[in-house]
Amino acid sequence: MGITSISARRLRRTGSAATAAVLGILAVSGTPALAATDGSADKAAGTKPSGSAASAGKGTKPSGSAASAGNPGAARSATGIPLGISRLAQGPGRDVAITIDDGPDPRWTPQVLQVLRKNHVKATFCMIGTKAQKYPELVRAVAADGHRLCNHSVDHDVTMDHKPVAFQKQQILQGKAMIEKAAPGVPVGYYRAPGGAFTPDSRAIAAASGMRPLGWSVDPKDWSRPGLPAIISAVEEKLPQQPTVLFHDGGGDRSETVAALKEYLPWLTSQGYRFTFPARTTP
Repeated sequence: MGITSISARRLRRTGSAATAAVLGILAVSGTPALAATDGSADKAAGTKPSGSAASAGKGTKPSGSAASAGNPGAARSATGIPLGISRLAQGPGRDVAITIDDGPDPRWTPQVLQVLRKNHVKATFCMIGTKAQKYPELVRAVAADGHRLCNHSVDHDVTMDHKPVAFQKQQILQGKAMIEKAAPGVPVGYYRAPGGAFTPDSRAIAAASGMRPLGWSVDPKDWSRPGLPAIISAVEEKLPQQPTVLFHDGGGDRSETVAALKEYLPWLTSQGYRFTFPARTTP
């Protein structure tokens, strides 16, 4: 028997619903405004974070958080902080944001601070909660020099994206509390996932607590100690627009990082760059 006009209309409606469902799934997945060159895109698909020990797996399944609806780059939490990962330096043009991870460290953080001070640079320090708890005087020294604070979780578990949401929440909120206790009254305005292992839920938790999810756009892999020429080459060649550059003051011998900053910061100034902080409230 031929298909009646009513049956045809039903088929068309069914096809439209299926198309809408597919589009909805694509919207939920979210595409960053800029291609993620930092390994800090959501790991719900089981992607291995760049430079981390996390293995591929099922990842963390969104559990009905605000991050699981619409475009995460444009969505905002109740605090007004965007859910999207910030990779741009704030500012209208030739601006650069320097970020320093994995401290504070009693040997290397003071040396990094000295180099920044000499070059009149303000940076963003992404601190591990247990280290902030152990060296509160260094957290206060960073804040006293006018740098911004960023939460890098309690103990830098790079497999957080494969852990339950409750674990992620504990790592994020307790890490923030540890840093705030070390430097009372100083805001912690960013959250950087260890190894860039963000999930939609971790971004939503951070933003709801007033912390912008923070990625990076330039990674010289100084943590691996590739040698000074390799670090300088990585940070000077083909800089993206308004770059956020990743360095480290903790996690091992950071003599190469200190030496690189001594060369790199004057070079940026000579190239007409202005030092600023990562974008916090813009998508």
